Amino acid sequence: MPKLVAVTGATGFIGSVLVQALIREGWSVRALTRTGQPDTNKEIQWIHGDLGNIKALDQLVKDASAVIHCAATVRGGSFKEFLQPNIAGTENLLSVLLNHKPFPRFLLISSLAAREPELSWYARSKYLSEQKLINCSEALPWAIFRPTAVYGPGDKELRPLFEAMHRGFLPVVGNIHNRFGLIHVHDLVAAAQTWLAAEKNVSGIFELDDGTPNGYSYQQLANLAEQRWMRPVRCVTIPDKLIRYIACSNLMLSRIFRYSPMLTPGKVNELQHSNWVCDNTPLMQALPAWEPKIRLRDVLTEMV
Repeated sequence: MPKLVAVTGATGFIGSVLVQALIREGWSVRALTRTGQPDTNKEIQWIHGDLGNIKALDQLVKDASAVIHCAATVRGGSFKEFLQPNIAGTENLLSVLLNHKPFPRFLLISSLAAREPELSWYARSKYLSEQKLINCSEALPWAIFRPTAVYGPGDKELRPLFEAMHRGFLPVVGNIHNRFGLIHVHDLVAAAQTWLAAEKNVSGIFELDDGTPNGYSYQQLANLAEQRWMRPVRCVTIPDKLIRYIACSNLMLSRIFRYSPMLTPGKVNELQHSNWVCDNTPLMQALPAWEPKIRLRDVLTEMV
């Protein structure tokens, strides 16, 4: 009988790719969902509920050999909107897990933003979510993955950036020489699969990107796009006052019309941060079977 993996966030961008990869590898998957899902694959069992539903969480993790926690929100107009899904949700899941023995291994898919919790509500929520897990470290075998910006099939956040590059311009928020990493969702999922397959538990906080030395700059992205599409791509710097005015206006409108905004003053802080470069070395030493294989230059055309 295949080992069982419990997954949260299974209908999201990363989680959906992860679930399909696990099934292909022969894992049995139990996944949490807030909406009805087609019962077409016997290798996946859907549990209806959310991270606030203790009964559903108990069903989710029962007899699981590992739990991969992908669920989180990336949009919000106040810290409170991040509190329940990102922090309280993690706490609820952990409290349920501690009632199940033997303890399953636990992998939290976090974010590199947690490295700089003072920048935004989102970054702070991811950092505090990590702290909930670290506080359980004596009881529960765990690991935290902090990927940088994740892209790939199904991504809705970075695709507009790639489409703008395809049209000939690259919007720049902050200094054009700021450094950042990228990672393809298939490489992130491969890291999670390798972690699952490891004979011994691999614990710690690990950063992940695609292995490009010193990451990327905006100008390097533009140059890469020019080489791929054989036409000029111009970097267009958005003035700080303008982007902050737009972000503040978006935040105000979100509170009037009750939607969850992506562009907020905190998100501007994240985008303007000078260094989002990762170091894969600790993870590659802990998991010698894993290394990133996909570089943006090889799949850029697929992104548009």
